[in-house]
Amino acid sequence: MMLGMLNLTYTYRLKLTPQQSQTYEAWLETSRRVWNFGLGERKDWYNSRSCRIDACSRKSEYIISADAARPTFASQCKALTQARKTNPDLNAAHSQMLQQVLRRLEKAFIGMWKSGRGFPRFKKQGRMRSLLFPQLGINPIQGNQVKLPGVGWVKIRLSRPIPDGFIAKQAQVVHRASGWYVMLTLQANVDVPSVAPHAQAIGIDLGLKSFLATSQGEEIGRPQFFVDLQRQLNLLQQRASHKKLFSNNWRKAQGQVARLHEYIHDSRKDFHFKLAHHLCEQVGMIFAEDLNFKAWAKGMFSTHTLDAGFGEFLSILEWVCCKRGVYFALVNSNGTSQTCPNCDHHTGKKDLDQRVHRCSECGFETSRDITAAMVVMQRGLAAVGHTVKMFGEGLSTSSPLTQESPVL
Repeated sequence: MMLGMLNLTYTYRLKLTPQQSQTYEAWLETSRRVWNFGLGERKDWYNSRSCRIDACSRKSEYIISADAARPTFASQCKALTQARKTNPDLNAAHSQMLQQVLRRLEKAFIGMWKSGRGFPRFKKQGRMRSLLFPQLGINPIQGNQVKLPGVGWVKIRLSRPIPDGFIAKQAQVVHRASGWYVMLTLQANVDVPSVAPHAQAIGIDLGLKSFLATSQGEEIGRPQFFVDLQRQLNLLQQRASHKKLFSNNWRKAQGQVARLHEYIHDSRKDFHFKLAHHLCEQVGMIFAEDLNFKAWAKGMFSTHTLDAGFGEFLSILEWVCCKRGVYFALVNSNGTSQTCPNCDHHTGKKDLDQRVHRCSECGFETSRDITAAMVVMQRGLAAVGHTVKMFGEGLSTSSPLTQESPVL
C-alpha cells in the first residue's frame, strides 16, 4: 500500500442556459486573444534574436532592446494584471482562467524545447475550446448542480456519482460539437495499492492485420473508424467549403463536420475501453510491446495507424489494469515475430505478407501475430521473475510450451 494523493477526472455534460453559454463563449474568445498576444510577444522576441549581430535579415527586422528579458509566464502574468485595469473584456473574464491560458502557452514552449514538438501556433476564431478553473468554492457540487465561476449554479447530467471522500479541486469546461462538458478533477488522500505480478498472464501483439492478438490464441479485428466514414467526411467538408465564410449556413456545415469527427473519436474510445475490460477479465497480468508509434504514423500505413489509436489504447489499458488490480508492463519489442516461442530459435526476418510462423527447428506452427504475443508473454514473465500457472498448466517462464497448452 502507498499513502498518497489520488486524482480522478470525471466528465459530465452541462446544461447551460443561453445567457451562461453566451458568457463562456465570450470568455473563450478572450482566452484566444490572450493566447495569440502572448505567443506574438514571445515570437517577436525570438525573431529579434534570430539574425547575427553584425548582419541584417533580408526579410524583416524586429527591433527590440538588447537588454529586454525573454517573456516568461511570470512576466506575462504581471502584464495581464495591468492590462485588466484598462481592458473591459479582460476585466470581465475570470483572472485565474486567463492565467491558465498563459501557463498552457508556457507548457507548449517547454514541450517544444524538451520533447521536440513544433512551434506553438496562433489560434484562429473557434479554435479555443476549453476554460480551466484551478480553484472551486466550498461544496461546488450539490445534487445535480455544479457551481462554476462566472455563471453560478449549472445543471449537469450526473452520469455517475462522485466517490465518497473525494473533493472537486478544479474544473475544465470544454465546448464540443455536441455541447458543453465539465471535466472535474477529484482528489482524496487514500491508500493506493501497488499491483504486484500474480495469477495468469497473457501477452498482446498490436497490428494492422488484426487490431490485437493474444497469447491465448484470440484475435480481435481492427475496426476502421475513420476510414469507413472518410467518404462521408469528405462530402461534408466539400459542402462546407462551398458556403460563404462565417455565414449561418457555413457554421451549420462546420458543425456537421465537427460532430462527425466527435463521433469517430467517441467510437474509437468506446472500443478501446471495452477491449481493455475484456482483457482484464481473463488474467492477472498483461504484457505488451514497447513500440514507437510515432514512427508507425510516418510510414505508408499512417492513416490506418492513426485510425487504430494504438498509443491511446495502451494508455487506457494501463489505467483499466490499475483500476481492476491487473499487473501491466511493457517489454522489449525487438524480434518478437522472429523468435519461436516453443524452442526460442531465431527464425529470421519475415516479410509483411508472411502471416504464418513456421519453425524449422521444432516444427511449431501458428499465426505470426499469436506467435509474437506468446513471445511478449514469455519476456514479460522473465522480466518479473515470476512463475505462474498459465492456462491450467504449471509452466515455468523458461519452459517450452507443451502440446497440452490450449494456446497451441
